[in-house]
Amino acid sequence: MPRGTIAAIPLAGLAAVLSVPLDRPGIGWLAAGAAIAGAVYLVDRKARRAAAQAKDDEPSGGVVDSATRARHRLASAWWIAVALGLLAVGTFRAAEWLFVLCLLGAGVAGSLAVVRRSVHGLMFDMIAVPVSALQSVPWLYRGVKRVRERRASSTQRVGWSVVAAVAILVIFVPLLAGADAVFASLVQSLTPRFDAEAPVQWVFVFTAAALLTAGAMYLLAGPPRVAGETDSVAGLLVRRRWSRLEWGLPLGTLAAVFVLFVATQLAALFGGNDYVQRTAELTYAEYARSGFWQLSAVSLLTLGVIAAVQTWAVQESTRDRRWLRIGVAAVSVLTLMIVASALHRMWTYQQAYGFTVLRLLVEVFELWIGLVYLLVLAALVRLRRTWVPRAAVGAAAATLLGLALVNPERLIAERNIDRWLSGTTVELGTGSSTREIKQDLDIDYLSTLSPDALPAVERLPEPQRGIIAAAIRAGLGDEGSWQSWNRSRSAAR
Repeated sequence: MPRGTIAAIPLAGLAAVLSVPLDRPGIGWLAAGAAIAGAVYLVDRKARRAAAQAKDDEPSGGVVDSATRARHRLASAWWIAVALGLLAVGTFRAAEWLFVLCLLGAGVAGSLAVVRRSVHGLMFDMIAVPVSALQSVPWLYRGVKRVRERRASSTQRVGWSVVAAVAILVIFVPLLAGADAVFASLVQSLTPRFDAEAPVQWVFVFTAAALLTAGAMYLLAGPPRVAGETDSVAGLLVRRRWSRLEWGLPLGTLAAVFVLFVATQLAALFGGNDYVQRTAELTYAEYARSGFWQLSAVSLLTLGVIAAVQTWAVQESTRDRRWLRIGVAAVSVLTLMIVASALHRMWTYQQAYGFTVLRLLVEVFELWIGLVYLLVLAALVRLRRTWVPRAAVGAAAATLLGLALVNPERLIAERNIDRWLSGTTVELGTGSSTREIKQDLDIDYLSTLSPDALPAVERLPEPQRGIIAAAIRAGLGDEGSWQSWNRSRSAAR
């Protein structure tokens, strides 16, 4: 157990108790994340320096080891920056659904910052820290026991010092707060509010933060075995690989089907509403809505087909590798066209029926799928795909950060307001019975958005602006302490 672990874990838990606002996004989440990351970093850095001083430097391989360590440090720094960036979204955006996604993404990024690519695979690496949090409890118990046995008298003296410090705070702070109103307001803003549920929340936050910190330190102290090139194909080399004919026939069939489908999409795109009504007996908006989910499923299933082919296809000769690149690249490019078709369908559908959070999220998800296919194409250069899974997770985090930067709820409100102000109509029925109906502004839905949407609402005339703004501000609640400060909510007040 590295020195400083026993002290760093409760300090990280205490920092989370003093910072985290469980009921809303706020700057306190970023402060707690920075405190946990700082505690883990300082303990791990001290342990690595001690280990480097303890062992003799080997003359051979030192440059390689140094370069490898530098690369790993750079990767860890990248994931830590991603995690803190996702937590920072709670400081600027008030949409709770967005922050929940960012919080989950920050947890994944934090785990990937701690764990190198292990033999357990990406799914384990993404949740390694919370899984190891419970496994670290016996490790912590043994460490505390050893510290107590080794430094019983010193620990006892420090314990009495802590008790004395707490007693001083309990006695002197209330007296000083009663003597000066400014100091009292400062104390009140810095300390969590006490109510009936506060102790339970404090225990929960402290335990969660302390265990996550312990899980990260546990993984750094005894990391899982790193996956190498031989590990990634272990157990597969003894099995027979697929020949070019075996994998080329199904992959070529899939490519031919995609070519036919893409051709029909181009005809519908350039033919417009008349072509769709003649061939599918649907309005263009209904046509757009009808196929999005199927196209999304196709793009996901095709990733599985490509992964299977790249894993099992024979790659012994230059010709084998060339045909593999051609086949996978063809299917990937055609799938990117299908992804573009799906995005076009959803955009057309939203233009006709309105923009919502769910519709925007599925669009962003489809964009991420497109990014993954670009990574697959990049991996074909050297036919090494071991880096693709982590890169796909990084692309997902970058996509989520990009979504937060554009302020999704403001974008949704602006698009809906633009539709209403421009008098957008939707077509109902088919053929000769087709009729156009002007869309009304969905005041009820806009009223459910967060304060992020208020700048767009200000463009509306009265009474729509007043109704929506009043409903959004009614859900702000009290101002709260510094932990729950948020830029959007602050501007809304």
